Amino acid sequence: MLSINILGIEVPDTRPLFLVALAVHVPAGIVSVLSGAVAAASRKRPGRHPGAGRVYLVGLAALCASAAVLAPMRWRHDWPLLLLDLIAFGSAASGLLVRRRHRPGWLAPHGMAMAGSYITLLTGFYVDNGPQLPVWDRLPHLAYWLLPAAVGVPLTVAALAHNRAWNGGRSWPLGRRPTPTTTRRPR
Repeated sequence: MLSINILGIEVPDTRPLFLVALAVHVPAGIVSVLSGAVAAASRKRPGRHPGAGRVYLVGLAALCASAAVLAPMRWRHDWPLLLLDLIAFGSAASGLLVRRRHRPGWLAPHGMAMAGSYITLLTGFYVDNGPQLPVWDRLPHLAYWLLPAAVGVPLTVAALAHNRAWNGGRSWPLGRRPTPTTTRRPR
């Protein structure tokens, strides 16, 4: 099989079906990364946040569909990437389901599922493209698997604490429970 170079990225297959699926996969990935970043950075209220979240989920669906076409063509190399795409989509779908059910305490599971989805999406990108990216090409292969989580998990914890997700929206700090003296009202 021949390979081609597009904008400095080595494309490992030149079959027409592969190139068509890749032409869907790359824009879907870009839409997912950008809309996920917008949703994460937006205030958690109606408007921009849920709108970007819906775009993120649709982008992930297109990413998974195109990955399902790409992976069988290069199964030995691409099966982990397909698995990561499916995990990212499943996590985002479960985050949406938690949000729609809106049961008490929904905010933390929703935030963790969506953040886990985004971290998994970035992991797949770096595992596949890291060796061809400036700076990333100097890192060991294991870094492509671990760095997105090493950065994303602390950011997720901080965001959930900021949005008071850990304790049902009450205002006490993360990890600190109210004592009887802090919850009494003056008489």
